[in-house]
Order: sequence, then C-alpha cells, then structure tokens
Amino acid sequence: MYGPRSRVLYGMDRGMMLQLAGEYEQSNEVLEKAEDEVERLYTRSLRTESFAFMTNDNSLPFEGEPYEQIMINVLKALNYASLHRWQDALVEARRIDHRLNVLADRTKDTAAYRDDGFARYLSGILYESTGDLNNAFIAYRKAYETFDASRAWSQTGVPSQLRADLLRTTDALHLIQEFTEYQHLFPDTVWKSSEAQQHLAQVLVISYNGRAPRKEDQFLDLPISTDALALVLVNRGLTPGNSQQHRAADSVLYGLNGRVVRVALPKIVPQKTQVPVDTISLTPEQGPPVIVRTELAQNVTALADKALSERIAGIAVKAVARAAFKFSLAEGASRGAQHAVGGDAGPLVGLAVGLLAKGFAVASEESDKRSWRTLPDEIHLARTWVTPGVYRVGSAADGTAASAKLLTVRAGETTILIQRVVQ
Repeated sequence: MYGPRSRVLYGMDRGMMLQLAGEYEQSNEVLEKAEDEVERLYTRSLRTESFAFMTNDNSLPFEGEPYEQIMINVLKALNYASLHRWQDALVEARRIDHRLNVLADRTKDTAAYRDDGFARYLSGILYESTGDLNNAFIAYRKAYETFDASRAWSQTGVPSQLRADLLRTTDALHLIQEFTEYQHLFPDTVWKSSEAQQHLAQVLVISYNGRAPRKEDQFLDLPISTDALALVLVNRGLTPGNSQQHRAADSVLYGLNGRVVRVALPKIVPQKTQVPVDTISLTPEQGPPVIVRTELAQNVTALADKALSERIAGIAVKAVARAAFKFSLAEGASRGAQHAVGGDAGPLVGLAVGLLAKGFAVASEESDKRSWRTLPDEIHLARTWVTPGVYRVGSAADGTAASAKLLTVRAGETTILIQRVVQ
C-alpha cells in the first residue's frame, strides 16, 4: 500500500505501532531500516526528479522532514531504554546530537527549526540515568536554550522539570557559577539533590496525546483568459470540495476550456488533542498513591506547520513552473496533432488531443501530502522518583481510570512508561 517511494514512511509508521504494542526489538529493526533509507536518499537520481517535475512530488522518494528524521532516533532511544539497554540508548543520544549539529550548520536562519528541545531533553535524561552527569548537564542546557528560543512558534514552554534538572546537575557537578545563575532564573523551582535521590527509583512517563496533523490539497486554479476566469469563479462556487469526483469533473471542464492552469499546494489540517495534562497514579502495595502530572514537551503539530511554512515558497515556485510546463506541452500536443492530421479533421483531432492533454495536466496536479501520521499531536513528559517496590499504574487522562498494570521499580534504576492517549 505504501509503495516503493514511501519505504521510509512505512518504517516510521510501523516502528511507532510496534513500540506502542511493546515490541521494542522489532520496532528498532524497522526504524533502523528507515534510518538507513534516509541516509541513502541523500543522493537522489536526476531521472526521478525529472519525472516528478512532469507529474507531481509524490513521484519523489519520501525522506521525511528534519523533525521526523530526529524522531526516528528518539523512538529508538526510548525502545532501548524500555529494554534497559542503556548503552544502545546512549548511542541513539549521540546520533541525535550529531543530527542536530549537522542541521544547525546547514540551517543558517536562526528562526528556523534547527534544534529540538525535546530530543535534547530526552538525551539528557538518558545520560543522567547512566550516571554521566557531565553530558546530561550539556544536553539539559541545550534543551533549555532551544525551548526558550523556539517557544514563539513551537508553542512549548520550558518544562518545569527541566529547571529542576538544571539545578540538580549543576549542584552535583559543583558548577557554582551556573548553579547560582539558574537559582536566579528559577527562584520558585522545587528540586532535590542527586544524593537525596540516589536510593530512589525513577519513573519516566512518555505520553503520546492526540493525532498528528494531516495534509490536504489546496488548489489554485489560474485562468489565462477572461472566459476562463468566469469559469473558475463559477466552478469554485459550485464545487468547492477536493473530492475525487470534483477533481475528475474539474479535469474535464478545464480541459474543454483549455485556458486554466491548476497548481496544488499542501496545507496542514490540525487534529488537536483534548487532553492538555495527563494524570498518572502510582499506587504502592502499602501507602498512599503517588500522583504524577505530565507537561507538554513536544508539539508535533507546531513542528509540522513550521516545516511546511519553511518550504512552502519553494514548493509553490516549483508547482507553478511544473503547471506552466505541462500546459505548454498540452498546447504543443494539440497544435502538433492538428497540423499532422490537417484538412477538415485537423481542428477536431487537435481539440480532442488538447482536451486529453490539458485534462491530464489538471488531473495529475497533486501536492505531496505524505507525513508521519502515527505520531501524536503532542508528546507529554513527566519524571518522578519513588521508593523501590511494586506499584499499580493508573492512567486518568480522560478523568477515569483508563488502564492499570503492575510496575516493579528498583533503587537507582529508571523505568520507562509509554502510553497512548488518542483523544
């Protein structure tokens, strides 16, 4: 169903579904293949580009947006951490760092997506979970700077837990100047030292909330005559939709007129979550439950919107050039057929060829709407430290106990808890 040009997308979708099913090993095998395919696609053939120019961008292999490529490594890191394969998880953390450094070097616009606060933050958590406080602090600091710099378009503030992490790690590393600076920046932040937490167990909650945005076609019908303008205005009023039936009718109608050029551009359609905060209860065998509330750490819809806005100008220029090229080919085919047949039948044959060629030009215009649809709208995160033991986990994202399972946590260890909230 995905086809050979969407191998990366298939790997992304299947890798996410396998993670949600708890099949972490299989998930990483699939995601590893997707990552290898992304690397291979950096060199693209001229033949493929030329064919896409004559039809549409769906003919190009899907590589994913930069944030989607980063998410491949994020999911792999979470899979390894869930399997307690911490060294493998750290390999993914280093890959995240490398990818983001390359992206920053390649992206000169400081207002563009050139770093990822959530990916940096997760890397810091992985480093700290293995006792590497130096790299943990570096990752936390980069995460804080990225969250702060991108909050205007990412719609994601600095997580309160990250402030506590910066205070704890700078205190543990005896970085007096940095610790004092963060104390002034976060005067109301409550935190505990590393020594106070060393005999406790850490639970990291990752919650995937809502659905990723989808893309739809946005058609621009450009008339090149007065009659065509009137036709476009009437047609848009009668059939404003983008269904297959409407598009088929448009291709016939505009093909008959012969003076309408269609351009297709993608647009983002958000599918926002209805759960701004998740409440997780950890109930021990004896004693009161520990209540954990997640907070927003990644706004996937904002990332998708930012990625499209950064590329839309180039997409539009290419789409207009492609539409003009297809129109000129159709004109040439119509006149060539008329001239070749000649006589009384020439105009009729030319009209028929023009109808088919220009109708195909309109019908074949379609934007690239592929995206990683199994991602959520938002990723929420929470960290808590609890007394070692067995806990019953309850999720109340929708106001009721949605699930319950037993979780065994041990002193000095980190346990990953991944949940999916569809609303």
